[in-house]
Amino acid sequence: MPLPPLATLRAFEAAARHLSFKRAASELAVTPTAISHQVRLLEETLGVRLFDRKPRQVTLTAAGQELYPTLRDGFAGFAAAIDRVKARKPQRGLTVSVLASFAAKWLLPRLGGFQAAHPDIHLRLHTSAEVVDLHSGMADAAVRYGRGPFPGMVVQTLFADRFAPVCSPMLNIQQPNDLRGQTFLHLEWLRRDEATPTWARWCKRAGLDDVDLSSGLSFSDDTHAIQAAIAGQGVVLASSEMVRSEIAAGLLVQPFGPVMEGHHYHLIHTGRSANIREVEAFGAWMADEIAKDGAV
Repeated sequence: MPLPPLATLRAFEAAARHLSFKRAASELAVTPTAISHQVRLLEETLGVRLFDRKPRQVTLTAAGQELYPTLRDGFAGFAAAIDRVKARKPQRGLTVSVLASFAAKWLLPRLGGFQAAHPDIHLRLHTSAEVVDLHSGMADAAVRYGRGPFPGMVVQTLFADRFAPVCSPMLNIQQPNDLRGQTFLHLEWLRRDEATPTWARWCKRAGLDDVDLSSGLSFSDDTHAIQAAIAGQGVVLASSEMVRSEIAAGLLVQPFGPVMEGHHYHLIHTGRSANIREVEAFGAWMADEIAKDGAV
């Protein structure tokens, strides 16, 4: 015997669970008359009464009591299976190549917001100082630092880097002349040009011509230089974006200028990635975050 129409079974199960046509109708977003019609159609199909109808209530007959548990468990099983299938829905992937320092100091503290806004995007960060060939498919997009150009790429300029001396407040540095005799923490830039923010260029701009910069500590990773400054081991010429949280927490201070502008950060991609929608979503989210910070 073929099964009765699913709509009749669903109406009966809801009415039997609530013992009310009205509440069943509210749950299924139909009218009580529609529930009554579906139940009556089921009764006619089965050839038995399923409810005893009274002026203000309905009760299950013996046949209704026998049918209800099976339908209840069946619909619960349907719902559980559907939930399991939905949970296995594949996530959309996005791989972004970034410098380790940018990931640690700017991106990672904010990533919770991206995941909350885009729970269907599985983000993978590829951290490397080496330039990734985006045409190879190793990454869908990259955050690059520099002036470019980036031929053949779609470029979204994020913000300009700015550099100034920062140090631990325990050093009690108040003015540029207090730098004399201090330990300078140097960053080892992979690529240097006339705009690279070095201590030599900063001292020239600040009018400190007789400061000995030959000694000090050198770091290939800015995050290590920042940690050394927090520990009071010297003064670092640091990116304001990379030390934003440390200054806000009072771990570091920027006692004076001048402030030197570095290069810009850019989000770049080929414009032809299979995950272009995910790349664009990531770019829009980054733009929103930068607007919140007031970074330009």
